[in-house]
Amino acid sequence: MDFFRSQDIARRNTVKLVVLFALALLSLIAITNLLVMVMLGMVAESLPANIPLFQRIDWRLFLWVSPAILGVVGFGSLYKIASLAGGGARVAELLQGKLLIPGGNSFSEQKILNVVEEMAIASGTPVPPVYVLEEQGINAFAAGYTPADAVIGITRGAIETLSRDELQGVIAHEFSHILHGDMRLNIRLIGILHGIMVLGVMGYYLLRSTGRTRRSKKGGGEIAMVALGLMVIGYAGTFFGNLIKAAVSRQREFLADASAVQYTRNPDGIADALKRIGGAPEGSVLENPGASEISHALFSNGLRMSFSSLFSTHPPLEQRIRRIQPQWNGSFEVAPKPSRAQGLAGQGLSGDSAAASGLARGDNAGMHTALLLTDALLAQAGNPQESDIQQARALLASMPQGLLEAAHNPFSARALVYYLLLDPDASIAAEQMAWLQSHADAAVFAALQGLIERRPVISAEVRLPLVCLCLPVLRQLSAEQYTPFRQNLQALVQSDGKTSLWEWVLQRVVLQQLDTVFQPQSRFHHRAHHSLQQLAPHCAVLLGFLIRVGRQAEGGESAALVRACEKLGMPDLAMPAAGELNMASVNGALDALLALKPLQKPAFLKACAAAICADGVATVQELEIFRTIATALDCPLPPLPLSSPLFPRQEGS
Repeated sequence: MDFFRSQDIARRNTVKLVVLFALALLSLIAITNLLVMVMLGMVAESLPANIPLFQRIDWRLFLWVSPAILGVVGFGSLYKIASLAGGGARVAELLQGKLLIPGGNSFSEQKILNVVEEMAIASGTPVPPVYVLEEQGINAFAAGYTPADAVIGITRGAIETLSRDELQGVIAHEFSHILHGDMRLNIRLIGILHGIMVLGVMGYYLLRSTGRTRRSKKGGGEIAMVALGLMVIGYAGTFFGNLIKAAVSRQREFLADASAVQYTRNPDGIADALKRIGGAPEGSVLENPGASEISHALFSNGLRMSFSSLFSTHPPLEQRIRRIQPQWNGSFEVAPKPSRAQGLAGQGLSGDSAAASGLARGDNAGMHTALLLTDALLAQAGNPQESDIQQARALLASMPQGLLEAAHNPFSARALVYYLLLDPDASIAAEQMAWLQSHADAAVFAALQGLIERRPVISAEVRLPLVCLCLPVLRQLSAEQYTPFRQNLQALVQSDGKTSLWEWVLQRVVLQQLDTVFQPQSRFHHRAHHSLQQLAPHCAVLLGFLIRVGRQAEGGESAALVRACEKLGMPDLAMPAAGELNMASVNGALDALLALKPLQKPAFLKACAAAICADGVATVQELEIFRTIATALDCPLPPLPLSSPLFPRQEGS
């Protein structure tokens, strides 16, 4: 599946939905005006019958009714969307989900946490928190605005019933929704549909209030008729809104099923999970009353309802299974299978040793090989493969147990981030420790001292995945805890008066993910989409930054910029002056490029790859920068294999 085209389709679907709901809203306005006119006697009955109807209507009524309807529906939608401003966590709380914290969990809970971590590292996304719903039905969902604030929700029935391979198929399906832009669409659907429903709710409460006015036949009767009319109009709007929601959701479910097979290379995993739903007494039904609002985001239909084929937000199980297994015999029995979890790890991107040595030499062949490899990496954007999942498993296995435990604890996770920022220079590190002793939480500082005493070896390849493992627990900090953590992180980065490349990568990854959670208003920036030409100055800043990072030989900067500009189709870009390439300008350019049109992102990322590989060498550090830029543009990339000789291990900053 083309990740960038899928993102573009999701964006276009949002526009289509807005248009369709706008048409539905206009219809509601027209019908409501007609209702009020008839019920309140606004059609002038005293006029002669031969006068046309449009002259008998008091059109001034539209000036009152139309803005009122727009205000009610708009307020209802905005209120609902604002109530979900916390991202995926708000949706999970709507369904009374319980956050799973690593350590001390049951075997089944730890199993699902491991599967989610593997899939997140394999796809290059932040590790999302996992919420368990105390429901016996087999179901799951992904919710949020972006990968940064996404969560995975899964029922108790799913984690207790499904095997590891089946869970992996379900989680791969949900990661497809995370990666391909479906989650934002789902939350907008919740908000818009709620706004239309408000009319019906108003009618319901207005009808109840008419009991107080029944003594007045005229007043009570008219109000009751208006209330009944509002209920009919509100629920009619909901009826058609649900039809639109169901049609869009069914198509996206087929695509997510296909992605799950592509990611895991194991069609039996997701197919068997669907069969278990078909064979379970509870199926995939959720008993929570909030399930109706989130039904379109679930793994399988979560509602008991009539007219299921008309309103179901998911295709029938039989259709989904047959698309995955065309030879399926129609039975929901699942035969026991050996787990695939013990497969070979570290198979990542393929490439022969000759090509790898060419890259390391820094010659023209190496540059060509580097570009081919980054093209291959881009082809995997949003499309992790089984080899990436095996590689993620290998990365997790290579991390010392103490570091994994530290990443999963709210106090030691902060300490681990601080540890990764301690300067190699002992005098500067002492100043950093003095700052933390007076500004950090006492328990966090104690955990940091414990890490320093053990001095764990953290290789360059696992630094970024290790930071990503910290993110779920860091998201659980309170606002009062996050503010000093953010300040301390920035203080450590600035302690030596300059920002190293690793410090920039860590700061960018952590703050981009956590600011989205703790500062939800940042989510609504960059609504408009722009072309490369419109964002040319920002492209020049990022490319200039990458070229300077690569420390090109004398005269090589211009040649590197030319190669990068060829990928963009903009030969007139100029190298920014050295003073313009500070971290503030780089961050500003990256923020601006978030508004880039989805189908133009590959060209820009290929230009970034050309800038990095112009000297025929791509270090682990340069790859971290490349992946950080891609992630900042909502284009997560998988990690390279631990054993790969493609990227020489150089630690300069």
